[in-house]
Amino acid sequence: MVGADTAWILTSTALVLLMTLPGLALFYGGLVRSSNILSVLVHCFSIACLASVVWLVCGYSLSFSGDGSYIGDLSKIFLKGVSTSTEAGNLPEDVFFMFQMTFAIITPALIVGAYVERIKFSAVLWISGLWLIAVYAPVTHWIWGEGWLAQMGIQDFAGGLVVHLNCGIAALVIAKMLGARKGFPDDVKPPHNPALVFVGATMLWVGWFGFNGGSALAADGAAGMAITVTHISAAVATLTWMGIEWSSHGKPTLVGAATGAIAGLATITPASGFVGPTGAVIIGLLAGIICYKMVGIIKNQWKIDDALDVMAVHGVGGVLGILLTAPLGATQFGGLGLSEVSIGNQFITQLIGVIAVGLWCLIVTWIITLLVQKTVGLRVSDDEETEGLDTSIHGEKGYNS
Repeated sequence: MVGADTAWILTSTALVLLMTLPGLALFYGGLVRSSNILSVLVHCFSIACLASVVWLVCGYSLSFSGDGSYIGDLSKIFLKGVSTSTEAGNLPEDVFFMFQMTFAIITPALIVGAYVERIKFSAVLWISGLWLIAVYAPVTHWIWGEGWLAQMGIQDFAGGLVVHLNCGIAALVIAKMLGARKGFPDDVKPPHNPALVFVGATMLWVGWFGFNGGSALAADGAAGMAITVTHISAAVATLTWMGIEWSSHGKPTLVGAATGAIAGLATITPASGFVGPTGAVIIGLLAGIICYKMVGIIKNQWKIDDALDVMAVHGVGGVLGILLTAPLGATQFGGLGLSEVSIGNQFITQLIGVIAVGLWCLIVTWIITLLVQKTVGLRVSDDEETEGLDTSIHGEKGYNS
């Protein structure tokens, strides 16, 4: 084990946890009505705690133990057999466990953006826990746990499929089954606090250095390049989103700039270990354009109230990044040339991954959501939604005059 590697992954673990607590919570919290800010914070906080326990009990074992092609085994439940002397690659296994736990925390927390302002708190907990076991753990095993997609040669450095497509598809399914907020799409209130959105987005940006750079699992040049391309993509996507918004609506908004940054960060995630700076510029540009367009398509054409644009930003961004990894990862396009097959064959593998993960997440999320709907229920009452979830569900106010 190399001490520098361990120190970097410990640091990255803290950075990735910072993305959820409080980064994502503040980002989402600023986007909703003032009467729902606390409910968003509670959702993110509770999911972080629940995911930590699920990861300890069985999530880590199902994701990273055993040699099955589709799911791990239960040989490491409650970290059985893991001590300070056991290793995962060149890292202490408890360090690797904690680093991967932060990914298991943020992925279901990202889905929160789809169902804000109208979902039962009990439904949030049940869906999140079951989803981690039935969707997140198998997909993680397929790609990062030496499962069948890994054996095919899939390239997903830090979670374009495992995190972003997974949460995007789940968001779309839950939002569709839950139904739209009152007044959607013409009379939905604007974000109540863009300043909080900015603070949350910038914390996510900094935390993403641990998310992508830490996925190198070493303190080396690969981690440095991953951080470099992550930053470049976010910067380009921010300027692109801002430019489109400015030209289309006459004013560049802070919320738009922040959303563009997240789109660039999500899209570079799967490619961050394979592309160079030129690829990062292309990815950031396309992320800003395509994710921006998809926000309108999902809300206005598909009529799905994915309230905080989880699918448009994360799901679409994840797919875009996964597919662009094939050409932009090649040396002739400025990439690192880590693929052992042709661009065409790598693209086919990437596409198979998109289809497989998308279908699995769609079907299983639908089953989980239907089960919860038939038992504890999904949606709060009309009166509770009108009042706001802060007081009607949690008995508190975000702002006391």
